[in-house]
Amino acid sequence: MAYWALLVDADRYAAERLYHHDTFDLTEPLTPGDEVLLVADVEPPVLFGTGTVRATGVLAYTRRVFDAPLATGELALDGVVTAMAEPAFRALTRQLPPPADRREWLVSVDLPIEAESPAEAVRHFWTYVSQLGPTELPAFVSPANNELAMQAYVLGEETNLDPEEDED
Repeated sequence: MAYWALLVDADRYAAERLYHHDTFDLTEPLTPGDEVLLVADVEPPVLFGTGTVRATGVLAYTRRVFDAPLATGELALDGVVTAMAEPAFRALTRQLPPPADRREWLVSVDLPIEAESPAEAVRHFWTYVSQLGPTELPAFVSPANNELAMQAYVLGEETNLDPEEDED
């Protein structure tokens, strides 16, 4: 088994943050069983996940920290794939926060749609969702038992949709 740091370009990192994936497609020839740190090539670079190579070209996530990525500090990366010593690899993985307890969330997308029937409204809804996607369409999120705490999110980031607050 080998230990690696994989530098992921900023666009791929942004795409990974938009949707939940259990695996990460690799273009690098790593060996099944190898362990990998996923480092986003942003400024400054951040560690956003860990994984184990399951098959050629497939990394299974073992940990994701998109909401609180870890600064990589003095990790020296040498190209897209950098070999690491196990102690250095483990030292970084120990800095990752423990996974938070899972809880229920209410997530909704509300769109005013003009249509001739409920079925047509649903067709338009899914068309808008697929066309606008997470880059333009806000999703509203609240804890299941606290709907008053609802927040809007676009691109996985909390977003202020109050135009009056933007005028300041």
